[in-house]
Amino acid sequence: MKQIKNRLLCLLVLVLVGCSTAIQSTAEHEALDAQAKWALLPITNNTDTPQAGLSAEAMVEHLLHRQGITELLHYPAALSRDSLFEPTERKVTEEAQKWAREQGVRFAVVGSVEEWRYKVGIDGEPAVGVTLKVLDLSNGRLVWSASGAKSGWSREALSAVAQTLLGNLLASMRLTVSKPGN
Repeated sequence: MKQIKNRLLCLLVLVLVGCSTAIQSTAEHEALDAQAKWALLPITNNTDTPQAGLSAEAMVEHLLHRQGITELLHYPAALSRDSLFEPTERKVTEEAQKWAREQGVRFAVVGSVEEWRYKVGIDGEPAVGVTLKVLDLSNGRLVWSASGAKSGWSREALSAVAQTLLGNLLASMRLTVSKPGN
């Protein structure tokens, strides 16, 4: 009897795990200096959801601070084209990178949102898909990138699914703290 209960419990766990999807990939990269000057640049909204890029930016900014990046600039609002009335793709990445270089920024975080919605249907599950990149503005090299997608339960908040996915992606970024004199 106990064996049957254990097998049923295992089966239930497998079924429940199958209801939530998370796909993540990360490029191999070098360790990045957390004490360097960083900037959060526009995250492009490639969805039909107004301001999805701005929502992702707010979460990424918090998560970067939580990881120990203290000198983080945010691009000027004048460079943002993501608005409730004009949900178009951002076309200002080059301008934002130029602004960041003028500020003496070493690392720039950019990205895109591919999905940010509740799925249509009886359950209305939240679904998020994002790509994040870190550029070394001193030489223009891509030094880190990650992409992922996650769906949640029907009663789960979209922001909770997004926060979890973004946190997992950014946790894969290796950071170092440079010592004075280095």
